[in-house]
Amino acid sequence: MLTMKLTPSSNFDDIAPLNEQDIPNAIQQLLEEPKFVRILTVSFPTLPIEVVKAQFRSITTVGDFQQKIARPFLRDLEAQTSNGIYLLGTEQLSVTQNYLFLSNHRDITLDASYLCVKLLEKGFDTVEVAVGNNLLLESWIETLVRLNKSFIVQRGLRGRAQLEASRHLSDYIHYAIKNKHQSVWLAQREGRAKDSNDRTQESLLKMLAMSGDQSPVENLASLAIRPLIISYEYDPCDFLKAKELQQRRDDPCFQKSPKDDLISMETGITGFKGKVVYKIGKQLSLPVDRLHALPRSEQFSTIAKLIDQEIHQNYQIYNSNKVAFDQLFPDQKVGEYTLEEQQQFDYYIQAQIAKIDLEHKDEAFLKQKLLEIYANPLINYREAIK
Repeated sequence: MLTMKLTPSSNFDDIAPLNEQDIPNAIQQLLEEPKFVRILTVSFPTLPIEVVKAQFRSITTVGDFQQKIARPFLRDLEAQTSNGIYLLGTEQLSVTQNYLFLSNHRDITLDASYLCVKLLEKGFDTVEVAVGNNLLLESWIETLVRLNKSFIVQRGLRGRAQLEASRHLSDYIHYAIKNKHQSVWLAQREGRAKDSNDRTQESLLKMLAMSGDQSPVENLASLAIRPLIISYEYDPCDFLKAKELQQRRDDPCFQKSPKDDLISMETGITGFKGKVVYKIGKQLSLPVDRLHALPRSEQFSTIAKLIDQEIHQNYQIYNSNKVAFDQLFPDQKVGEYTLEEQQQFDYYIQAQIAKIDLEHKDEAFLKQKLLEIYANPLINYREAIK
């Protein structure tokens, strides 16, 4: 077997998480940023800000940051905004192996954050996290996410620049897993699935396969890919997603603004989620010889379907999914909920529609899209378990 040629770590300084020696300077920069200090004040309302700042200044490692700041904040947030967040499937993991967790994507900021917290609670190390540079609206935000084990994905490039950035990113992910011995979280597609119809992008798999000296299929297989399935009982951003779907319907050239992303991040963090379940799927076992026999154009689509199958058959199905499905497909009713539970969901949908601020608000369309957001996981689940 050929050995992969890896780039020295210093060649990834433009996208990699912060090195330990850079942490004190990063902490000082953050504490000099008024917007960040305001966030600290809101995040830790029971503590004097000078106490919080002192806690921050005591941080010397990424582990310190995650244990002293991120974990307590997220634990309190879980209690305030959910009926519990759970991680299943860790019995399949080995503390001595590193994985690529390829995940469906529901929330801009919290999907990977709660994976890290729940891994810590079960005795595992946290993961490095892919974050798009489109979300790094100010320099201090980039400092913060790179302090929290995030690496940067360059968005919005074209042509040769996109190709070079993809190869660089692929090299880094392989390097992180194989040389730094870090597991990695990566969304299965660019951006969240607005309708919860989770499908793996073939272009993402092609990016992952760029690094290495073996065939693309073997390069992918070397990453120890484990699908990660995230199931929200209620998506606090559902009304924003439905709103965006109408905006795109009404204006095919519609583009979200940075303000829209900030609103989505804030809503996702503070909104009610009900029960949230993370489930680690089986490690992807690629039939290398069979895939090699396929035309190159079919190899990645076949792998994407294998990942999607594992994600779809492992959804946690809630009453919100069942009621939405039954309203869209009354001739295929699944039932299994009470009249009161149905009425609660109906009231919830109407309340979410009422939050949408559009000049030409199409309530029938918006209700349809909200129902699809909740029905699609069940549609895909039923198809996957046939």
